[in-house]
Parts: sequence; structure tokens; C-alpha cells
Amino acid sequence: MRSHLLNETTADLYRRSVTEGVDRVAAKLATTERPHTGISVDELAPVIEAIDLDAPLGDAAAALDELEGVYLRDAVYFHHPRYLGHLNCPVVIPAVVGEAVLSAVNSSLDTWDQSIGGTLIERRLIDWTARRIGLGEGADGIFTSGGSQSNFHALLLARDEACRIVMKRALERGTEPTKAELLPKLRIFTSEASHFSVQKSAAMLGLGYEAVICVPVDRNRRMDTSVLALELENCASEGLFPMAVVATAGTTDFGSIDPLPEIARLASEHSAWMHVDAAYGCGLLISPTRRHLLDGIEHADSVTVDYHKSFFQPVSSSAMLVRDRDTLKHATYHADYLNPRRMAEERIPNQVDKSIQTTRRFDALKLWMTLRVMGADGLGSLFDEVIDLAAAGFDLIEADPRFEVVVRPQISTLVFRYVPAGGEHRKDLLDEAQLHARKALFASGEAVVAGTKVDGDQYLKFTLLNPQTTTADIAAVLDLLAAHAEQFLGESLAVHR
Repeated sequence: MRSHLLNETTADLYRRSVTEGVDRVAAKLATTERPHTGISVDELAPVIEAIDLDAPLGDAAAALDELEGVYLRDAVYFHHPRYLGHLNCPVVIPAVVGEAVLSAVNSSLDTWDQSIGGTLIERRLIDWTARRIGLGEGADGIFTSGGSQSNFHALLLARDEACRIVMKRALERGTEPTKAELLPKLRIFTSEASHFSVQKSAAMLGLGYEAVICVPVDRNRRMDTSVLALELENCASEGLFPMAVVATAGTTDFGSIDPLPEIARLASEHSAWMHVDAAYGCGLLISPTRRHLLDGIEHADSVTVDYHKSFFQPVSSSAMLVRDRDTLKHATYHADYLNPRRMAEERIPNQVDKSIQTTRRFDALKLWMTLRVMGADGLGSLFDEVIDLAAAGFDLIEADPRFEVVVRPQISTLVFRYVPAGGEHRKDLLDEAQLHARKALFASGEAVVAGTKVDGDQYLKFTLLNPQTTTADIAAVLDLLAAHAEQFLGESLAVHR
């Protein structure tokens, strides 16, 4: 069994095995005609269940043959131009090269003695991103597994920073509240269109879901800052503490960007931590034409970026950045076996000192390779292309009498729904028609779209992150959705007659 260990004696086997795997994937990419095959759970589950994991196949070629039938054949391929579903992007080749390198070398980015070179590359990319945001010389951050973890990490820092400030002020007044007494009084403000990880983070941080105050959005699905101002005033008048204001730069459903400068002003006035969830909109940091859409982000105390969305990186590749590196100490713990305090005194750069995770992949290498091959402008121009496509798609849907579209996109999502011509239909039937159309389209394998609710009604959603997608693709998918919805409504009317 030692023959399968990657080392100096098995380098040739490694080269052959990986090459064969790459060849299989390349062949699939070259011949894939649909985003996926349309296979159902009931069809695929028994096939996988029947595999005896205690009976190894012996070599990579045989395992790859088997993998064809349980994964490669039926996988959802995000590179296909009619994958218009979730925030999944096609990936750039330099990043995939980086993925192959980091998996084989297998550095762990928790301590310097496990990641020489890797630690410095990650730190350099954090500094590069912080400069793109405009956070200043005191900024720092850490790579994470994704936007949810980044948001959680940021709110953990915001919670402990709020407690530190409130307890300091209380001591100056001669009182000494405990942290346990303060937690129920902390409040987080975010828009009703923000990511659900804000609520989940509040619960996991011991604040409860009720600590999150959801601020209504305007007609463009951006946080209504006039309501935010009132809510912050109410918070103070009720003896509560505004722990954080979470602004979103690219909401999951609408791609809307909250009014960052005004939110920054209000957060500052009320001594609240400002966090910007730019998991989706972070690609604007490298846009040659649209960086101005993020004006105001430079005032944030922390920022979430997901390179695996709008930087066209493989999952996972995310980061959480802070304006003041000292706030990262709220998550620091020194373990004698790993990162004893003396190492910090000796200026040994252990990334675990500022990370929630301990063992951590060298995901930064993918972005490093991408920038070194393509450059920031080259990568940013790809994001510009999908934003242009979304604008053209909006015009297409708005002009189509079969559909209504909610809002002109700021980035690259389109939320819309099928509206039948001639006559009124019950709301529940219209909602079911949207759900049926999406489900039927997915089952056909012809395309993948997403769905959501807007003001209680069911809608469809295009998430456009593929520069290869064209308006012709959008038009074709609209035709397919309309046909499925029309069929459903026609059959429903026949039944009710």
C-alpha cells in the first residue's frame, strides 16, 4: 500500500494518475452539451449505494472508470452557458493549476513551520485586497472557507469589540457589567435582502436570531437608510447597544448594493461596527469600469470577499478583512503545542493566531496564480462582461410580455416571473407555475435557473457569472420556462373545469 503514497519514489505514478484524471475531465468539458443530464436522486442513489467501499479497485484508472458513472457523467457543469442557477462561476485555468499544486504539496496554513512561503503569499494577497478596498495601513485579514464563515468571523469580532467598548465606558461610570449581561442587549442591523448567514451568525454567537433587526429595502432592493437611522435611534432609546451594521455589496437575490457611504456615516454616529458583505460584489474591486459602485466600502471595519464567486476561482476561496488588525486578537488563542505566545513575541507569522480554523488549505495560491498569469484588469474584465450581459438580459425580459422583471440589476442577477396573457390566475397557481417551470427545466437538463420569493410571491432568477453566456442563451431559456409554465397552467385549468 505504500506505493500509493505521494513521495520521491512514486512521482511517475502521480504524474500518470493525475494526467489521466485531467484527461477525463477535459474530455467531459469538451463534449458537455447541457449543464447536466437531468438524472434524479431516485435514479442515482441506488447506483452509489450499491458500491462496496470495502472492495477497492486497485488503481486510479479503474476508479476513474467507475467515477464516470457516479459523478462525472451527471455532475452539474457550471462552465456551460445555460447554467444560470446559483452564485457558481466557471473557473479560470491558472486557478485550477494552483489547485493541483496546493493539493499535492498539501501545506497547512495554520503555522509558519507548516507553510513556509504559503504564509507570506496569503499575507501578501490579504494586503493586496485590503489596498483595493482602501482599508488603510493598519488592515489585515485571513482566508476562510466562504462567505458564511467570513461573515461569522467578522460579527464575532464586532461582538467582542462592542463588549470591550461598552464595558470600558461602564467602568468609567463606576459599574462593571459582565459579558453575559451585555450579550442580550446587543443588536445587529442589516437589510431584509441580506444573506441568511447574518441571522445564523447571531444565533451561533449567543445573541439569538432576535438580535438581528432587518431593515426594509427601497424599490431597488437596497437598504432604506432613513429606516436604518430610525432603528438606530430606537436602539439607543431602549437602552440597547448597536453592535454592528451589516451592509451588502451584492445581495444574493438581486445583486443590489446598499448605500455604503450613508450607512458608514450612520454606523459611525452610533459607534457601531460596519461590516460589508461583498461576497458577491467583490469582483467590482478589479473591474476596469465599475469600481465606483463600491464607493464607501473603504469606511468599513470589516469586509467579506468571495473570490470563488466573482473572481472566477474554484471553491473554496474567501477572505475576511479588517481595518484594524488589532481587532483580530478577539479570535486569538495560544496553544502550547502549536502557536505558543513566545512565537508572537519572536514575530513568527502563524496565521492561526487570527483564524477561526486551525488546519486550513492554501487556497490563496489559486488567486496568486490567477493574478500572476491574467492580471487584475484581465480578471475584472470578465466580471464586467457578465454585468453587461445582465443589463442586456434585463432589456430582453422587460420587453417580453410573458414575463415581469423586478429590478434593473446593479451586478448580474435578474429576478423575474412568468405572467400568462389573457385573464387572471389565482396567486397560488401562478406561484406553482414558477416552481413547476424551474423544476421541469432542471429535470430536462437543458438549463439550470434559480428561484426565490419577492414580497411573498414565487419568482425565477438568473444568476449570470459566465462570460460565455449570450443573450441568445437567455432568450432560449426564457422560451423553455414559458413553455413549461404554460403547460402547467393549461393542465391546471383543465382539471379545475
